[in-house]
This record gives sequence, structure tokens and C-alpha cells, in this order.
Amino acid sequence: MRAAIVQGVGQAPIFGDFQEPVAVAGEHLIRVTASAISQNARRRASGAHYGSFDQFPFVVGIDGVGRLDDGSRVYFVMPRAPFGSMAERTVVASARCLRLPDDLDDATAAAIANPGMSSWAAYVERASLRPGETVLVNGATGTAGRLAVQIAKHLGAKKVIATGRNIDALVSLKALGADVVIALGEDEAALEASFKEQFAQGIDVVIDYLWGKSAQCLLIAGAKAGRDAVPIRFVQVGSASGQDITLPSAVLRSSAIDLMGSGIGSIPVDRLVKAIEGVLQATVPGGFRIAFKPAPLCEFEKAWPNDDSVNRTVFTVNQPGGR
Repeated sequence: MRAAIVQGVGQAPIFGDFQEPVAVAGEHLIRVTASAISQNARRRASGAHYGSFDQFPFVVGIDGVGRLDDGSRVYFVMPRAPFGSMAERTVVASARCLRLPDDLDDATAAAIANPGMSSWAAYVERASLRPGETVLVNGATGTAGRLAVQIAKHLGAKKVIATGRNIDALVSLKALGADVVIALGEDEAALEASFKEQFAQGIDVVIDYLWGKSAQCLLIAGAKAGRDAVPIRFVQVGSASGQDITLPSAVLRSSAIDLMGSGIGSIPVDRLVKAIEGVLQATVPGGFRIAFKPAPLCEFEKAWPNDDSVNRTVFTVNQPGGR
């Protein structure tokens, strides 16, 4: 079969021939129809992700959409290594396959599942978001952050604060449910003042896609503006701005900040799959919007380097022009 393949450590994926998968007991053989590039898939392909494979060759991609033998449409996640989602066929544990709603198309499902899961799981599994609470999304202008704004509103958040560097993208978030936007380009003192103003009004949950200086500033501002030991649930999801911060110990001693992470390892896989199911079921009734561009899998080597965090690339497979 044809697939996107990593041949060795540090090698860019190539489009070529790979062995056919054979399902065993408890698995589904899936005829793939759509699979999106994600940061997770990129990091695994490069060997930089903590869950990267150490045996080669393997097929790129951790999730996608396809058909079972009976024609049923399913979303699937985490195929059995060395198989992946960016191939004509793959094999996946039955428990990691979800039937798709009839009104949700394959490409949209493939595009929205992974970035939507990141905030759905953070809100539901880690922060236990309650209707009427206030949410701040740090790094809201990327695909996952834009969905985090929409999903917060869908789950009942009363107020959503969005941060980011791109002013135009920030302004566009108001149409998706953001009540307040804060530009991260301000100097550190001005940014801390903006954060403290919002914390003084009340922030219950922070979803952080950036880490780095903005997260450090948020934590310090939250501690300084603490509201009589009212907890702030700070959920760390991504590290687009840096892997490390310098945090004074007094920030945690002098505040009621609950600092936690969200992802594989902090949430059981079956609960992450449940979060994806929540996103897929809510996409159409919730009116969630996500930008993506389709590309046939045969153009993998051209499209792979050009993916970006705002307009996802969805590879189409087993369709006219999608080989």
C-alpha cells in the first residue's frame, strides 16, 4: 500500500510503499479517507515527542477518519505501530474507533478531532469547568486555541478571555465567542497589569498553549491578584513559546493556584478518546469553525513542510485524486 513513511532517526518522511496491515483480534482494519497533520504527528515523526517510536520504518500519523469493512464511517486514534494514519489502510484497537455523526464530513472530523480534544479534555477531565465560570485561553490564535474559545462557550463559560500576538487574529476571535482579547506584544509590566485586571474580576480556569514568558507572567499576576484563596485552575496544554519558565516559589505559596497538565500521561487514553467523542458529537450542533485545506496523500512530500498552525492540512485518501 502507499503511505507516508519515516525510514530512520532524523529523516524526513517520504511517500512510498509499505507493508499491508493485518488486523488481529480486538482490532479494526480501516480504509483511511482523511488524516490531518498535527504537531503531535510532526514531533513523533521527528523523534522529538516523548511517545515517538524507536523502531523503523513506521507510517506517519496518529489519527484520522476511514471506513470499516461494513462501510461504517469512524474516527480512529493511535493505530498499532508501525502503522499510522497517513496511509491507504491501517489497523486500530476497536476501543479507539468512534462512529461519526451522519452530518459531520470526513475532512472536518479529521481536522477538528485532535486540536478540539486538547481543550475539551483540559476543561472536562482536568479543570472540571462549570457553567458560568470565566476562562482565559493563553495562545488563542492558533487552531487549537481558536477551538478552545468556542468549546469554552459551548460548555457554558460565562466569559472567555483570549490572548495572542496576532492582533487581527485576536479581533476575529470575538466572532467566535471571546469577550476580552489581550495582545501579548505589550511590555512585561503592561502585560502583567492587563492580566491582574482580569484576575481581579475573576478567572476560574486558564488553558495555556504557550508556556514561556506569557505563562510565567500569568501565574505571577494571578498570585498577586489572588481573591481570598479562590482557586485558579491553570491547565498546561502546549509549549509553543518555550519549554521552561522561572517561577518564584512564593507564587504557589501565596495563592490558590492549582497547576496541572493535560495530555497523554495525565489523562488515561480511554478518557482522551471520550473527549474526542465529545468534540465530534458537538461540532455541528455547536457550530464549531476550523480552517483547513485538503490535499491528496500522493502530494504528501509537497504538503508536509508547508502546514501551519492556523490552516490545517488534511490528507485525503482512497478518493478520486486522493491516492
